[in-house]
Amino acid sequence: MYNASDPRATLASAAPPVPAASPGSSYPADYVVFRDAAPAEVDGNGGRHWYARGQNFVVAYSDCARSMTARREDQPDEWMLLLPGRETRARISAGGEVAHTAGYSLAVIPPGHSEIEITGTGQVVRIFSRHAADLRALAINAASYEQDHGNVPPWTPWPPAAGGSRIRIYSLDVPRVEGRLGRIWRCSTLMVNLSWPYDGPRDATKLSPHSHPDFEQGSLVVAGEYVHHIRWPWTSDLRTWREDEHVVCGSPSVTIIPPPTIHTSQGQGTGTNHLIDIFAPPRRDFSERPGWVLNADEYPMPPA
Repeated sequence: MYNASDPRATLASAAPPVPAASPGSSYPADYVVFRDAAPAEVDGNGGRHWYARGQNFVVAYSDCARSMTARREDQPDEWMLLLPGRETRARISAGGEVAHTAGYSLAVIPPGHSEIEITGTGQVVRIFSRHAADLRALAINAASYEQDHGNVPPWTPWPPAAGGSRIRIYSLDVPRVEGRLGRIWRCSTLMVNLSWPYDGPRDATKLSPHSHPDFEQGSLVVAGEYVHHIRWPWTSDLRTWREDEHVVCGSPSVTIIPPPTIHTSQGQGTGTNHLIDIFAPPRRDFSERPGWVLNADEYPMPPA
C-alpha cells in the first residue's frame, strides 16, 4: 500500500495487501523515548548513554558532551557507528588500524577489540547485532525479550566483506537519485536506511502503510517528531487481536515494529524530521534492487 511516488512501490513484497499472520503469535511494539528514561550510563564528561533492543539488534544512543570513549572487547561480529550530525568527529581503532571520520558519517567496525574516541557535542549512535549480550542487558526494553518472539526467524549473518574485515567509513553526503530509496548501507550483520530529512509534517495523502512477514524494523528518530501508526492483522485466534496504535514519539527515540503488523511512520514536527530504519540481518528485497545499497559491491549477498 505504498503511494505511487514511493520507490518501495516497485518491490515484489509490496503486492500483498494483507500480510500472513501466525495464529497464536502476537507481539506488542516497543516505543523507547530515550530522554524519558534515566540513562544507563553517565560518563565523566557528562555524556549520557541509553540502550534499546529488538530481537536481533541493539541500539546504543549517546548524547556526547565534549568527548566520549567507548570500547568493545572480543566483539564477535561487525557493528556500526553512526554520527548523524556534523558537530562530532571520531577516531576509530580496530583490527590493528586507525581511522578518522568527521560527523555526518557511518562507519562499519570489524569484530574483536575496538575503541572509538568522539570529540564534539552531539548525537552518537552505535548499532550491534544481538550478540552484544552485555548491551542487550542494559536495554530499556530488555524485559520485552526475555523470550524470543516467535514471528522473527533465527538470526543468521550474511557473508563477510569480499575485501576482508576492516574499518569502512561512508559519508552521508549522498546525492539524491530518482527511484532510489533513501541512503542504504549494509554489512554482514546489519542494514540501515537513512531516509531524507524533511521540514514540516509529512503529506498525509502520501503515507506508506506496509508490512514485513518475518522481520522486525527499528525506527530511530534523531530529529523531529513522528506518529507511528501500527495495525495488527486479525487471526483466527481472538486472543491475539490488538487495538490499532497511533503513538507519538519525539527525538531521540526508537520504535521496534514487530512482524507482521501493518505500519507507517508520519513525521509531524514543525521543524526537521529525520528517521533511520534498522534491520538485522540485512533485507534481501532492498539488496536486490540495483543501486539501492550504496556499498553492495563490498558485501556479497547470501545464496537465494
